[in-house]
Amino acid sequence: MPNDTRTKILATLGPSSNTEEKVSALIDAGVDGVRLNFSHGTHEEHQKTYEIVRRVAKEKGVRITVVADMQGPKLRIGTFKDGKVLLKRGQKFTLDMKKDLGDETRVTLPHKEIFEALKEGDKLLVNDGNIVLNVLKCNKESALTEVEVGGFISGHKGVNLPNSSLNISPLTPKDLDDLHFALGLGVDCICLSFVQRASDIKEARKIIGKKAWIISKLEKPQVLDDLDNIIKLSDMVMVARGDLGVECPIVTVPVLQKRIVSRCRVFGKPVIVATQMLESMMASPMPTRAEVSDIANAVYDGCDVVMLSGETAAGSYPVETVKTMHGVIHQVESDAKYLESVHHFEQGTCGSTEAQAITHAAGEAVKTMDKVACIATFSVSGATTLAMAQERPKLPIIAINPTEEIAHRLNLVWGVKTYVDQQGFESFDNIESVSRSAVTSVPMAKKGEYIVVTAGYPFGRVGSTNVLHIVKV
Repeated sequence: MPNDTRTKILATLGPSSNTEEKVSALIDAGVDGVRLNFSHGTHEEHQKTYEIVRRVAKEKGVRITVVADMQGPKLRIGTFKDGKVLLKRGQKFTLDMKKDLGDETRVTLPHKEIFEALKEGDKLLVNDGNIVLNVLKCNKESALTEVEVGGFISGHKGVNLPNSSLNISPLTPKDLDDLHFALGLGVDCICLSFVQRASDIKEARKIIGKKAWIISKLEKPQVLDDLDNIIKLSDMVMVARGDLGVECPIVTVPVLQKRIVSRCRVFGKPVIVATQMLESMMASPMPTRAEVSDIANAVYDGCDVVMLSGETAAGSYPVETVKTMHGVIHQVESDAKYLESVHHFEQGTCGSTEAQAITHAAGEAVKTMDKVACIATFSVSGATTLAMAQERPKLPIIAINPTEEIAHRLNLVWGVKTYVDQQGFESFDNIESVSRSAVTSVPMAKKGEYIVVTAGYPFGRVGSTNVLHIVKV
């Protein structure tokens, strides 16, 4: 197995880490999944990296989840005739649709959707919020602003609109091309950028279907207005703290992170906490104390995955960074109060179903029986396993699946180890023998111990968890 922690590690691959040697070292250090960032690189480069990951994982006998992250709409200003200009606080500055090169008074903003959404009093944040512009008046082709926070500004800098919901698809023509390519490769999950509303996920689902899980990246404050519906329609959720910290007052990010993680726990959807978790290790072999505490807090809250971005993609110490993150996770999960903290943070479950009753009963069986080694879930779609992981049990979960595709996706879920066996789904009579084979091959149990098994029968009917069975090894 890649590591022995319940909380999983997702590492972004890039120039610092996309060789066979580095991928092997990252897996040994504790990586459970890798992220291919389609904001950078060519299709040929991503295919080469993908093939390396699959080959190395197979050689090591492990499953590594592959996530393709779509770039999403990039809202950027045009260029300046002198390369850059200095904007001073209080001065007037215009953004418009003209194609002329910019100067100290104006610059092109070639996005009609922005002007359609803008209104007087809105703020425009340029270059990750380093430049702040207040909208004085606007129409469908231009906006007159006053500089609130000035400084030097150069061409092609990004623009954020924290007060506005844009009528724009999360999938640009580039994203559609990248999406079809990634699905053709066989990636396990698709990260959907710039999600604003539940309908964005429905749009992507029409293309993706069941070929991959959809990870909704929550980057804009508007998602809070439709948060529960977005979570319910997603397969996973990512707290993308980078853009979230630009779009929202930065002091609110920790509160928003906890709120999103909590709601994901309520609906039983896996959640990733991302961005700047070990940023200082881009250039240093040692993290800051604050970064270590940041990772620990996310783990104590019960998130499924913590993610590394530039630290492993372009940093000087990618392997050391993963080792550090794994060490923090291991230390937290070794704390006797860890599971108490995880359960204290949750806010109950959504609704009361047969599946939830069976899953809860399995959790109680684990608490009351002696010599229970682990929990096994039989699931064709992964739903039975997700329901069990939602309970955050004290024992490991082994997800028994009939296909590699579902096993690879479940590999990023809290506390889950995966095992593929088609025979277990051919007949209910095979449950006991397959359970024993699974837990002894990993290994998770020894002779004389018990396995608590949950399953949905008849097999293949999504959401039909209705079986609780105890198996002696």
